[in-house]
Amino acid sequence: MISKTEYAPYFEQYIKLISKDGKSILENLQSSQDAFDQLLKNVPAEKHGFSYAKGKWTLKEVIQHIIDTERVFCYRALCFARNDKTVLPGYNQNVFVENDTANTRDYCELLAEMAVLRKSTIQLYQSFSEEALVRVGTASDTEMSVRALGYLFSGHQLHHVNIMKERYL
Repeated sequence: MISKTEYAPYFEQYIKLISKDGKSILENLQSSQDAFDQLLKNVPAEKHGFSYAKGKWTLKEVIQHIIDTERVFCYRALCFARNDKTVLPGYNQNVFVENDTANTRDYCELLAEMAVLRKSTIQLYQSFSEEALVRVGTASDTEMSVRALGYLFSGHQLHHVNIMKERYL
């Protein structure tokens, strides 16, 4: 598995969601996507724009947030795996959501985009050597390994799946 030294304490909440099952990065990427698809594929249309409280994201915005986060973090993983020592900037999720078009997009297209993105993430991780997985880079003033990012994708997605179950559906 991974060591707590491979990621910032903030990410512990996501890593904990997948660390107890003993699955590989690739197995986790697939199983978390399966759980995401299973939960969201038959959500009624009236729930697509639902927000559980004033100022909270809609279901579509949450899905777009998961997509955006995976794209940003995949770039980080690629840079770190290729041993690029450039310090990468932070990522302000709220600015991204404020400037996306999630609520005007077709719900099924959002789900399809996430499925394609996850396939791409899986292929990216299949291309990494064991040596590349333990490489570390810096983003948002925090060091993180390529391996930790691989687990983070699944944990972040499952975190939001749990929130969707509790508050949206």
